[in-house]
Amino acid sequence: MRLVLLSFLMLFVELALIRWLGSDIVYLSYFSNFVLLGSFLGIGVGFIASKSRVDLFPWTILELALLVGFVLAFPVTINRSGSQLIYFGAPLSGLPLWVILPVVFLITAAIMASIAQGVASVFSRFEALEAYRLDILGSLLGIVGFTLLSFLGAPPVVWGVLASCLILALSRTSIRTVHVVAALAVILMLGRESIRPQLSWSPYYKIAVFQTAPGVRDLEVNGVPHQWIESMAVRKLNEPIYFTAYDRLRNNQLRDVLIIGAGGGGDVAIALAAGAKHIDAVEIDPRIYRLGQQLNTDRPYQNPRVTVHIDDGRAFLQRTQNQYDLILLALPDSLTLVSGQSSLRLESYLFTLDAMRAARSRLTPGGAFGMYNYYRYQWLVDRFANTLAVTYGQRPCIDSISGTAVFALLMVGREPGDVHCATTWVPQTQPIPSPVSDDYPFPYLRSRSIPALYLVTLAAILAVSVVMVGSVAGPLVSMRGYADLFFMGAAFLLLETKNVVQFALLFGTTWLVNALVFFGILLVVLIAVEVSRHFRTRNSGMLYVFLFASLALAWVVEPDTLLRLDLPLRFAAAVSLAFAPVFLANLVFAQRFRDVGSSTAAFGANLLGAMFGGILEYSSLVLGYRDLLIVAAGLYLLAFVFGRKYLGEAVPESGREATASSPAQYEPT
Repeated sequence: MRLVLLSFLMLFVELALIRWLGSDIVYLSYFSNFVLLGSFLGIGVGFIASKSRVDLFPWTILELALLVGFVLAFPVTINRSGSQLIYFGAPLSGLPLWVILPVVFLITAAIMASIAQGVASVFSRFEALEAYRLDILGSLLGIVGFTLLSFLGAPPVVWGVLASCLILALSRTSIRTVHVVAALAVILMLGRESIRPQLSWSPYYKIAVFQTAPGVRDLEVNGVPHQWIESMAVRKLNEPIYFTAYDRLRNNQLRDVLIIGAGGGGDVAIALAAGAKHIDAVEIDPRIYRLGQQLNTDRPYQNPRVTVHIDDGRAFLQRTQNQYDLILLALPDSLTLVSGQSSLRLESYLFTLDAMRAARSRLTPGGAFGMYNYYRYQWLVDRFANTLAVTYGQRPCIDSISGTAVFALLMVGREPGDVHCATTWVPQTQPIPSPVSDDYPFPYLRSRSIPALYLVTLAAILAVSVVMVGSVAGPLVSMRGYADLFFMGAAFLLLETKNVVQFALLFGTTWLVNALVFFGILLVVLIAVEVSRHFRTRNSGMLYVFLFASLALAWVVEPDTLLRLDLPLRFAAAVSLAFAPVFLANLVFAQRFRDVGSSTAAFGANLLGAMFGGILEYSSLVLGYRDLLIVAAGLYLLAFVFGRKYLGEAVPESGREATASSPAQYEPT
């Protein structure tokens, strides 16, 4: 029970840090796996230091208090500008990026190292695979617990109370006054943030509501201005361009309208006023919808002509069988990532060429498609306009307003003549940025490259990781006998990333889908552990054969093929293709790791491999996500080459020490 609870705590704190830090330090919302890598490094160091005479676990609550205090003292909001990625920019408040990121990374690693040492101290008392099994059960409970709190909209103070109580209860040493004071400080600091009357929490954001004028409320998410809730009359007076989409229609009866990004309901109210007979309003964030329902004075969501869908817009497009006279993408700018493990934003799959073709297939004869937003750069407007031109075979209409950001409305009819233009789009960027695809869903990245900011940050992370692991595990040359474990760790992290983004495409970029994917991965790992506990493979080389075959099959079957399947069949096919390599990879790892000689060196090698895999994840900005499977296969091939002398051997376990060193292969990280 102690091991299960400690494993629960370790994963729960990791998920809470990823979620909470991104809400106060906006940089972290766009460094896809920064906190994840810090957590992974800390977990590895904690396990390597499990034999240390210094008990790190009681320090956890002090480190947590330090991190919470630091973040609340220096929150960061940003201006969405930059040269490559449009959501980077200089801070409007708080410390600069080069100061705050290293501090957060190091304190996060320290917190997770302290918890992990507590886990390892109990982990080592069990036979290896029995310890794995209990660790995974605790991790599964951690995912379930955090998902439940997200569903209930629990604020951070609830996460802090749960984590603080578990840390104090599970500490092996006597609780001192300083520990209690630190726990109370964590709870009070998070409580003060949580009870601010203008703040609320959705599964995606920290949402702040401010009244800036009579009848106008601004919504700020994770420290960034996001949208506003105002009456239609106010909007028509101040921003008449929102009504322009309906002026562009020709002989359109507006029997059925689809609005993706319904938000606070302003776009829905305009469609109702324009005479729409029925509206499907799709909004991914349940809290933002509730705020619109409560605060929008036009009461659009209470209108019987409106049907609300709390869902991902792309998933709704793929699933619906309805035909629409008008489809609008109404400022679907999420400002957050799907998870802490990929560079995918919630709305990324809405802007691909595949998504635009799916929308066109849902238009009635005479129907029209429109999209509008505030765009920082002309090249982004040209990319989206070019995507529509390729999809519809005609250039779209464009209406725009210049300012600090260009507001652009792009409209196109299903057939020429279905809309009439005041101005037809003419590209102003050369070369015109090409459309993005479902395999490469990065519309905000102008070219296939890794921005210099990422490269510098990742190099620093790798350097810190090498130094920390080397200081705990000794000279890194001692790990050369475990090169195969290094490459296994790197490959497995890429497998997880690929699964996260594929399920987001197939079933929606919602928080629930993301949680279910991680739960499914852990469940498959648990099954692999159970198999390994009861059966020992005589020739592990055959497992590699099956692993490479499963990777090849997953690469051959394109996501578009799965999207064409009915939902039950799509689910069955996706689970089979995604989880077969995960299962086989963990069988390979379990068979190899149970007989390692030096658990410290072996785990250090596996940890560095996982860090390397996290860095390689950014190669998706150049390759796309599908080819991550090729990179993973190459890494497993290297693991096979360097570990081939161990294949087929039945070496007795080399002592109790070997059982305490590699739960990270089975962690959702």
